[in-house]
Amino acid sequence: MALRHAVLAALLDEELSGYQLAKAFDLGVANFWHALPQQLYAELAKLEKEGLVAGREVVQDTRPNKRLFTVTEAGLAELDRFAATANKPSFIRDDLFVKVQAADHVDVDELIAQLTERAAIAEAKIELWGGLLRQMRGDRSEEEFLRHGERIGPYLTCLRGLAFEQGNLDWCRRSAAILRERRAAHAPR
Repeated sequence: MALRHAVLAALLDEELSGYQLAKAFDLGVANFWHALPQQLYAELAKLEKEGLVAGREVVQDTRPNKRLFTVTEAGLAELDRFAATANKPSFIRDDLFVKVQAADHVDVDELIAQLTERAAIAEAKIELWGGLLRQMRGDRSEEEFLRHGERIGPYLTCLRGLAFEQGNLDWCRRSAAILRERRAAHAPR
């Protein structure tokens, strides 16, 4: 997947400025595709040049003018083409996993601290994902929304984000607990 497809997907719901796109990435897309704001602005310029997004200038009285972007028919066709391509298997690439792999040979207290910190980050993200899901559902139950919701794609990706962070939280807590128990069991008496 290229950044272009993530940007096109993020622009499907509404017309956004580069700044708004960066915020939307932080809230949703970042779970499966990370990009810096500078990368997003550069990608928007490329997509506009290729005719996959259209930009328009909005004049503002008290602020600098801004450009709003929307997906064009050509952009929708590109997303459709992308959706039809075979997926590559995903894999985990995480420094913390390497550190835990070396747990028998590194400072366990530092490792426990890093696992605890990652667990706290996961908890915060779980709150964020839960809030986004509640916002999308409105006053409907999840079951009702899943059957009759207007835009199901963003909801399903948020569900995956929630499950991903719940898995992170569970693994970090369990790993830290195991390392604490082993440290206590092997402590000199």
